[in-house]
Amino acid sequence: MSFFSKTLNRVKPSPTISITAKAAELKASGKNVIGLSAGEPDFDTPDNIKNAAINAILAGKTKYTAPDGMPELKKAICKKFLNENNLKYEPAEISVGVGGKQVLFNALFATLNSGDEVIIPAPYWVSYPDMVLIGNGTPVIVETSIETGFKITPEALEKAITPATKWFIFNSPSNPTGAGYTQQDIEGLVDILRKYPHVWIMTDEIYEHITYAPFKHVSLAEVAPDLKDRILVVNGVSKAYSMTGWRIGYAAGPVNLNKAMSKIQSQSTSNPCTISQWAAVEALEGNQDYIDFSRDAFKQRRDYVVEQLNSVDGINCIVPEGAFYVYPSVHNIIGKKTNDGVLIENDAVFVEQLLEKEGVAAVHGAAFGLSPYFRISYALSMSELEDACARIKRFCGSLV
Repeated sequence: MSFFSKTLNRVKPSPTISITAKAAELKASGKNVIGLSAGEPDFDTPDNIKNAAINAILAGKTKYTAPDGMPELKKAICKKFLNENNLKYEPAEISVGVGGKQVLFNALFATLNSGDEVIIPAPYWVSYPDMVLIGNGTPVIVETSIETGFKITPEALEKAITPATKWFIFNSPSNPTGAGYTQQDIEGLVDILRKYPHVWIMTDEIYEHITYAPFKHVSLAEVAPDLKDRILVVNGVSKAYSMTGWRIGYAAGPVNLNKAMSKIQSQSTSNPCTISQWAAVEALEGNQDYIDFSRDAFKQRRDYVVEQLNSVDGINCIVPEGAFYVYPSVHNIIGKKTNDGVLIENDAVFVEQLLEKEGVAAVHGAAFGLSPYFRISYALSMSELEDACARIKRFCGSLV
Protein backbone atom coordinates (compact mmCIF):
# COMPACT_ATOMS: atom_id res chain seq x y z
CA MET A 1 0.00 0.00 0.00
CA SER A 2 1.35 3.39 -0.98
CA PHE A 3 2.14 5.85 1.81
CA PHE A 4 0.90 8.77 -0.32
CA SER A 5 -2.62 9.97 -1.03
CA LYS A 6 -4.34 8.81 -4.22
CA THR A 7 -5.08 12.50 -4.84
CA LEU A 8 -1.47 12.89 -5.96
CA ASN A 9 -2.18 10.57 -8.87
CA ARG A 10 -4.89 12.94 -10.12
CA VAL A 11 -2.76 16.08 -10.28
CA LYS A 12 0.52 17.20 -11.78
CA PRO A 13 3.02 19.89 -10.81
CA SER A 14 2.49 23.33 -12.36
CA PRO A 15 4.26 23.30 -15.75
CA THR A 16 4.88 27.04 -15.66
CA ILE A 17 6.58 26.84 -12.26
CA SER A 18 8.60 23.80 -13.38
CA ILE A 19 9.85 25.51 -16.54
CA THR A 20 10.65 28.73 -14.66
CA ALA A 21 12.63 26.69 -12.13
CA LYS A 22 14.45 24.86 -14.94
CA ALA A 23 15.38 28.18 -16.57
CA ALA A 24 16.67 29.52 -13.24
CA GLU A 25 18.70 26.36 -12.76
CA LEU A 26 20.29 26.67 -16.20
CA LYS A 27 21.00 30.34 -15.62
CA ALA A 28 22.65 29.57 -12.28
CA SER A 29 24.87 27.01 -14.02
CA GLY A 30 26.17 29.74 -16.33
CA LYS A 31 23.94 29.26 -19.39
CA ASN A 32 22.66 32.43 -21.02
CA VAL A 33 18.91 31.94 -20.58
CA ILE A 34 16.03 34.33 -21.17
CA GLY A 35 12.97 33.28 -19.19
CA LEU A 36 9.67 33.96 -20.93
CA SER A 37 7.71 31.53 -18.78
CA ALA A 38 6.97 33.38 -15.53
CA GLY A 39 3.60 35.09 -15.16
CA GLU A 40 4.57 38.11 -13.14
CA PRO A 41 5.28 41.79 -13.86
CA ASP A 42 8.97 42.67 -13.92
CA PHE A 43 8.36 46.06 -12.28
CA ASP A 44 8.93 46.60 -8.58
CA THR A 45 6.00 47.06 -6.20
CA PRO A 46 5.18 50.81 -6.04
CA ASP A 47 6.85 52.68 -3.19
CA ASN A 48 3.62 53.82 -1.54
CA ILE A 49 2.59 50.18 -1.13
CA LYS A 50 5.98 49.13 0.25
CA ASN A 51 5.90 52.06 2.67
CA ALA A 52 2.44 51.03 3.88
CA ALA A 53 3.83 47.60 4.73
CA ILE A 54 6.82 49.12 6.55
CA ASN A 55 4.53 51.44 8.50
CA ALA A 56 2.31 48.51 9.47
CA ILE A 57 5.35 46.69 10.87
CA LEU A 58 6.52 49.76 12.77
CA ALA A 59 3.02 50.28 14.18
CA GLY A 60 2.88 46.70 15.42
CA LYS A 61 0.10 45.67 13.04
CA THR A 62 1.48 42.15 12.86
CA LYS A 63 -1.09 40.01 14.69
CA TYR A 64 -3.65 37.50 13.46
CA THR A 65 -6.69 38.75 11.58
CA ALA A 66 -9.93 36.97 10.75
CA PRO A 67 -9.15 33.89 8.63
CA ASP A 68 -10.61 35.42 5.46
CA GLY A 69 -9.24 38.94 5.85
CA MET A 70 -9.38 41.99 8.09
CA PRO A 71 -12.29 44.49 8.01
CA GLU A 72 -10.19 47.36 6.65
CA LEU A 73 -9.19 45.38 3.59
CA LYS A 74 -12.69 44.03 2.99
CA LYS A 75 -14.04 47.59 3.05
CA ALA A 76 -11.37 48.68 0.55
CA ILE A 77 -12.32 45.77 -1.72
CA CYS A 78 -16.00 46.74 -1.53
CA LYS A 79 -15.08 50.29 -2.57
CA LYS A 80 -13.00 48.96 -5.45
CA PHE A 81 -15.87 46.84 -6.78
CA LEU A 82 -18.33 49.74 -6.50
CA ASN A 83 -16.07 52.39 -8.06
CA GLU A 84 -14.48 50.31 -10.80
CA ASN A 85 -17.06 47.65 -11.64
CA ASN A 86 -20.39 49.15 -10.52
CA LEU A 87 -20.85 46.14 -8.22
CA LYS A 88 -22.25 46.56 -4.73
CA TYR A 89 -20.97 44.11 -2.12
CA GLU A 90 -20.93 44.10 1.66
CA PRO A 91 -17.86 42.98 3.68
CA ALA A 92 -19.65 39.72 4.56
CA GLU A 93 -19.61 38.88 0.84
CA ILE A 94 -15.81 39.33 0.56
CA SER A 95 -13.19 36.64 1.07
CA VAL A 96 -9.44 37.37 1.17
CA GLY A 97 -6.93 34.57 0.55
CA VAL A 98 -3.25 33.86 0.18
CA GLY A 99 -3.29 34.89 -3.47
CA GLY A 100 -6.01 34.41 -6.04
CA LYS A 101 -5.06 30.75 -6.33
CA GLN A 102 -6.12 30.01 -2.74
CA VAL A 103 -9.43 31.80 -3.22
CA LEU A 104 -10.18 29.65 -6.27
CA PHE A 105 -9.05 26.52 -4.45
CA ASN A 106 -11.19 27.30 -1.41
CA ALA A 107 -14.29 27.84 -3.55
CA LEU A 108 -13.84 24.60 -5.47
CA PHE A 109 -12.88 22.54 -2.43
CA ALA A 110 -15.85 23.88 -0.48
CA THR A 111 -18.41 23.07 -3.20
CA LEU A 112 -17.33 20.05 -5.24
CA ASN A 113 -18.42 16.48 -4.67
CA SER A 114 -17.51 13.37 -6.62
CA GLY A 115 -19.21 13.49 -10.01
CA ASP A 116 -19.55 17.28 -10.12
CA GLU A 117 -18.37 18.78 -13.40
CA VAL A 118 -16.56 22.08 -13.98
CA ILE A 119 -16.50 23.59 -17.46
CA ILE A 120 -13.09 25.05 -18.35
CA PRO A 121 -12.40 26.69 -21.74
CA ALA A 122 -9.03 25.74 -23.23
CA PRO A 123 -6.46 27.08 -23.36
CA TYR A 124 -6.71 27.58 -19.62
CA TRP A 125 -4.55 28.66 -16.71
CA VAL A 126 -2.70 25.48 -15.80
CA SER A 127 -4.05 25.24 -12.25
CA TYR A 128 -7.78 25.21 -13.00
CA PRO A 129 -8.15 21.51 -13.93
CA ASP A 130 -5.85 20.29 -11.18
CA MET A 131 -7.66 22.26 -8.50
CA VAL A 132 -10.91 20.68 -9.70
CA LEU A 133 -9.31 17.24 -9.49
CA ILE A 134 -8.02 17.90 -5.97
CA GLY A 135 -11.59 18.78 -5.04
CA ASN A 136 -12.69 15.40 -6.44
CA GLY A 137 -14.54 17.06 -9.31
CA THR A 138 -14.33 16.40 -13.05
CA PRO A 139 -12.87 19.04 -15.39
CA VAL A 140 -14.83 19.35 -18.64
CA ILE A 141 -12.46 20.93 -21.14
CA VAL A 142 -13.98 22.90 -24.02
CA GLU A 143 -11.43 23.75 -26.68
CA THR A 144 -11.49 27.15 -28.33
CA SER A 145 -9.53 28.09 -31.43
CA ILE A 146 -7.42 30.83 -32.91
CA GLU A 147 -10.33 31.51 -35.28
CA THR A 148 -12.57 32.55 -32.37
CA GLY A 149 -9.77 34.53 -30.73
CA PHE A 150 -9.42 31.75 -28.14
CA LYS A 151 -12.85 32.59 -26.71
CA ILE A 152 -15.56 30.07 -25.91
CA THR A 153 -18.75 30.52 -27.90
CA PRO A 154 -22.27 30.37 -26.42
CA GLU A 155 -22.97 27.27 -28.54
CA ALA A 156 -19.90 25.45 -27.20
CA LEU A 157 -20.77 26.42 -23.62
CA GLU A 158 -24.33 25.13 -23.89
CA LYS A 159 -23.18 21.88 -25.46
CA ALA A 160 -20.87 21.26 -22.46
CA ILE A 161 -23.52 21.83 -19.78
CA THR A 162 -25.00 18.70 -18.20
CA PRO A 163 -27.11 18.07 -15.08
CA ALA A 164 -23.78 17.41 -13.29
CA THR A 165 -22.29 20.81 -14.11
CA LYS A 166 -21.46 22.70 -10.89
CA TRP A 167 -19.24 25.55 -12.13
CA PHE A 168 -18.24 27.39 -15.29
CA ILE A 169 -14.78 28.96 -14.94
CA PHE A 170 -14.51 32.18 -16.94
CA ASN A 171 -11.21 34.08 -17.31
CA SER A 172 -10.99 37.49 -18.99
CA PRO A 173 -8.45 38.76 -19.86
CA SER A 174 -7.09 35.27 -20.21
CA ASN A 175 -3.97 33.52 -19.14
CA PRO A 176 -2.41 32.15 -21.38
CA THR A 177 -3.78 33.91 -24.48
CA GLY A 178 -4.54 37.46 -23.35
CA ALA A 179 -7.99 37.09 -24.94
CA GLY A 180 -10.51 39.61 -23.63
CA TYR A 181 -14.29 39.13 -23.79
CA THR A 182 -16.28 42.18 -24.82
CA GLN A 183 -19.63 43.00 -23.25
CA GLN A 184 -21.32 41.53 -26.32
CA ASP A 185 -19.28 38.32 -25.94
CA ILE A 186 -20.30 38.06 -22.29
CA GLU A 187 -23.97 38.75 -23.00
CA GLY A 188 -24.01 35.78 -25.37
CA LEU A 189 -22.63 33.49 -22.66
CA VAL A 190 -24.92 34.91 -20.00
CA ASP A 191 -27.96 34.21 -22.19
CA ILE A 192 -27.00 30.54 -22.01
CA LEU A 193 -26.22 30.55 -18.29
CA ARG A 194 -29.61 32.04 -17.44
CA LYS A 195 -31.20 28.88 -18.83
CA TYR A 196 -29.31 26.64 -16.37
CA PRO A 197 -29.80 27.85 -12.79
CA HIS A 198 -27.78 24.96 -11.34
CA VAL A 199 -24.57 26.26 -12.95
CA TRP A 200 -22.45 28.65 -10.88
CA ILE A 201 -19.97 31.05 -12.51
CA MET A 202 -16.43 31.64 -11.30
CA THR A 203 -15.12 34.74 -13.08
CA ASP A 204 -11.36 35.21 -12.74
CA GLU A 205 -10.54 38.87 -13.42
CA ILE A 206 -6.99 39.03 -12.09
CA TYR A 207 -5.74 40.78 -15.28
CA GLU A 208 -8.54 43.35 -15.22
CA HIS A 209 -6.20 46.37 -15.20
CA ILE A 210 -3.80 45.07 -17.86
CA THR A 211 -5.89 45.74 -20.95
CA TYR A 212 -5.26 47.62 -24.18
CA ALA A 213 -7.49 50.09 -26.00
CA PRO A 214 -9.87 49.84 -27.73
CA PHE A 215 -10.71 46.81 -25.56
CA LYS A 216 -12.44 47.66 -22.30
CA HIS A 217 -12.78 45.17 -19.46
CA VAL A 218 -16.26 44.57 -18.12
CA SER A 219 -17.04 42.18 -15.28
CA LEU A 220 -19.42 39.33 -16.01
CA ALA A 221 -21.17 40.17 -12.73
CA GLU A 222 -21.84 43.69 -14.00
CA VAL A 223 -23.32 42.36 -17.24
CA ALA A 224 -25.55 39.89 -15.37
CA PRO A 225 -26.64 41.40 -12.02
CA ASP A 226 -29.58 39.00 -12.00
CA LEU A 227 -27.13 36.10 -11.58
CA LYS A 228 -25.32 37.66 -8.62
CA ASP A 229 -26.42 34.89 -6.24
CA ARG A 230 -24.40 32.32 -8.21
CA ILE A 231 -21.37 34.35 -9.32
CA LEU A 232 -17.99 34.42 -7.58
CA VAL A 233 -15.83 37.32 -8.80
CA VAL A 234 -12.13 36.57 -8.21
CA ASN A 235 -9.39 39.20 -8.33
CA GLY A 236 -6.25 40.24 -6.50
CA VAL A 237 -3.41 42.73 -6.26
CA SER A 238 -0.62 40.57 -7.72
CA LYS A 239 -0.81 41.54 -11.40
CA ALA A 240 -2.32 45.02 -11.20
CA TYR A 241 0.19 46.32 -8.64
CA SER A 242 3.19 44.01 -9.20
CA MET A 243 2.60 42.31 -5.84
CA THR A 244 2.96 38.65 -6.83
CA GLY A 245 5.01 37.67 -3.79
CA TRP A 246 2.79 39.52 -1.34
CA ARG A 247 0.11 36.82 -1.84
CA ILE A 248 -3.19 38.65 -1.56
CA GLY A 249 -6.18 37.59 -3.62
CA TYR A 250 -9.83 38.24 -2.98
CA ALA A 251 -13.30 37.30 -4.13
CA ALA A 252 -16.87 38.57 -3.89
CA GLY A 253 -19.81 36.22 -3.78
CA PRO A 254 -22.79 34.96 -1.80
CA VAL A 255 -22.43 35.02 1.98
CA ASN A 256 -23.03 31.28 2.39
CA LEU A 257 -20.27 30.49 -0.12
CA ASN A 258 -17.85 32.87 1.61
CA LYS A 259 -18.58 31.23 4.97
CA ALA A 260 -17.78 27.83 3.47
CA MET A 261 -14.56 29.16 1.94
CA SER A 262 -13.58 30.75 5.26
CA LYS A 263 -14.10 27.41 7.02
CA ILE A 264 -11.66 25.75 4.59
CA GLN A 265 -9.12 28.55 5.02
CA SER A 266 -9.42 28.53 8.82
CA GLN A 267 -8.09 24.96 8.80
CA SER A 268 -5.35 25.51 6.22
CA THR A 269 -3.38 28.76 6.17
CA SER A 270 -5.67 30.81 8.43
CA ASN A 271 -5.35 34.53 7.65
CA PRO A 272 -3.22 35.90 4.81
CA CYS A 273 -0.10 37.76 5.95
CA THR A 274 -1.29 40.73 8.01
CA ILE A 275 1.45 43.02 6.67
CA SER A 276 0.51 42.12 3.09
CA GLN A 277 -3.11 42.91 3.88
CA TRP A 278 -2.20 46.43 4.99
CA ALA A 279 -0.13 46.84 1.83
CA ALA A 280 -3.16 45.72 -0.22
CA VAL A 281 -5.32 48.37 1.46
CA GLU A 282 -2.89 51.00 0.22
CA ALA A 283 -2.77 49.40 -3.24
CA LEU A 284 -6.54 49.68 -3.59
CA GLU A 285 -7.04 53.05 -1.91
CA GLY A 286 -3.77 54.87 -2.66
CA ASN A 287 -2.23 56.44 -5.76
CA GLN A 288 -3.14 54.52 -8.94
CA ASP A 289 -0.53 55.98 -11.32
CA TYR A 290 1.32 52.67 -11.53
CA ILE A 291 -1.57 51.03 -13.38
CA ASP A 292 -1.37 53.43 -16.34
CA PHE A 293 2.43 53.32 -16.34
CA SER A 294 2.58 49.52 -16.44
CA ARG A 295 -0.24 49.24 -18.99
CA ASP A 296 1.57 51.59 -21.37
CA ALA A 297 4.82 49.67 -20.98
CA PHE A 298 3.14 46.31 -21.52
CA LYS A 299 1.35 47.58 -24.63
CA GLN A 300 4.64 48.70 -26.16
CA ARG A 301 6.12 45.28 -25.46
CA ARG A 302 3.05 43.45 -26.75
CA ASP A 303 3.10 45.32 -30.04
CA TYR A 304 6.81 44.63 -30.53
CA VAL A 305 6.60 40.92 -29.69
CA VAL A 306 3.54 40.30 -31.89
CA GLU A 307 5.20 42.07 -34.83
CA GLN A 308 8.44 40.15 -34.41
CA LEU A 309 6.79 36.75 -34.04
CA ASN A 310 4.61 37.27 -37.09
CA SER A 311 7.74 37.99 -39.11
CA VAL A 312 8.99 34.46 -38.35
CA ASP A 313 8.23 31.89 -41.02
CA GLY A 314 5.93 29.25 -39.50
CA ILE A 315 4.60 31.28 -36.55
CA ASN A 316 1.16 32.90 -36.38
CA CYS A 317 0.46 35.21 -33.45
CA ILE A 318 -2.81 37.09 -32.92
CA VAL A 319 -2.94 40.34 -30.97
CA PRO A 320 -4.14 39.86 -27.36
CA GLU A 321 -6.53 42.31 -25.72
CA GLY A 322 -5.03 42.06 -22.25
CA ALA A 323 -2.65 40.42 -19.75
CA PHE A 324 1.04 40.15 -20.68
CA TYR A 325 1.12 36.97 -22.74
CA VAL A 326 1.01 35.95 -26.37
CA TYR A 327 0.00 32.49 -27.53
CA PRO A 328 1.46 31.95 -31.00
CA SER A 329 0.71 28.95 -33.19
CA VAL A 330 3.54 26.70 -34.39
CA HIS A 331 1.24 24.57 -36.55
CA ASN A 332 3.42 25.18 -39.61
CA ILE A 333 6.59 24.20 -37.74
CA ILE A 334 5.41 20.79 -36.55
CA GLY A 335 7.13 18.10 -38.64
CA LYS A 336 10.33 20.06 -39.21
CA LYS A 337 13.71 19.03 -37.79
CA THR A 338 16.55 20.77 -36.02
CA ASN A 339 19.95 20.85 -37.68
CA ASP A 340 21.02 17.87 -35.54
CA GLY A 341 18.00 15.81 -36.60
CA VAL A 342 15.51 16.26 -33.76
CA LEU A 343 11.94 16.04 -35.05
CA ILE A 344 9.64 18.83 -33.88
CA GLU A 345 6.69 16.49 -33.42
CA ASN A 346 4.70 18.72 -31.05
CA ASP A 347 4.82 22.00 -29.15
CA ALA A 348 6.52 20.34 -26.15
CA VAL A 349 9.48 19.38 -28.32
CA PHE A 350 9.48 22.85 -29.86
CA VAL A 351 9.93 24.63 -26.52
CA GLU A 352 12.36 21.98 -25.30
CA GLN A 353 14.61 22.50 -28.32
CA LEU A 354 14.19 26.29 -28.16
CA LEU A 355 15.53 26.20 -24.62
CA GLU A 356 18.34 23.80 -25.44
CA LYS A 357 19.50 25.45 -28.67
CA GLU A 358 18.89 29.13 -27.95
CA GLY A 359 18.39 29.44 -24.20
CA VAL A 360 14.82 30.76 -24.45
CA ALA A 361 12.38 29.36 -21.88
CA ALA A 362 8.71 29.34 -22.92
CA VAL A 363 5.75 27.11 -22.03
CA HIS A 364 4.28 24.60 -24.47
CA GLY A 365 0.63 24.84 -25.40
CA ALA A 366 -0.24 21.33 -24.20
CA ALA A 367 0.31 22.58 -20.63
CA PHE A 368 -2.67 24.90 -21.18
CA GLY A 369 -4.81 22.30 -22.90
CA LEU A 370 -4.46 23.42 -26.53
CA SER A 371 -1.77 22.56 -29.07
CA PRO A 372 0.24 23.32 -31.16
CA TYR A 373 0.98 26.67 -29.50
CA PHE A 374 3.38 28.09 -26.95
CA ARG A 375 3.06 30.86 -24.38
CA ILE A 376 5.41 33.79 -24.03
CA SER A 377 5.28 36.26 -21.17
CA TYR A 378 6.40 39.70 -22.31
CA ALA A 379 6.77 40.99 -18.75
CA LEU A 380 10.46 41.61 -19.39
CA SER A 381 12.56 44.59 -20.45
CA MET A 382 12.56 45.59 -24.12
CA SER A 383 16.24 44.66 -24.44
CA GLU A 384 15.51 41.13 -23.18
CA LEU A 385 12.51 40.82 -25.49
CA GLU A 386 14.57 42.00 -28.47
CA ASP A 387 17.20 39.37 -27.69
CA ALA A 388 14.57 36.65 -27.12
CA CYS A 389 12.75 37.40 -30.39
CA ALA A 390 16.04 37.33 -32.29
CA ARG A 391 16.83 33.93 -30.79
CA ILE A 392 13.38 32.55 -31.64
CA LYS A 393 13.73 33.81 -35.20
CA ARG A 394 17.19 32.24 -35.49
CA PHE A 395 15.96 28.91 -34.08
CA CYS A 396 12.96 28.71 -36.40
CA GLY A 397 15.10 29.74 -39.35
CA SER A 398 17.45 26.84 -38.65
CA LEU A 399 14.71 24.21 -38.88
CA VAL A 400 14.47 22.10 -42.02
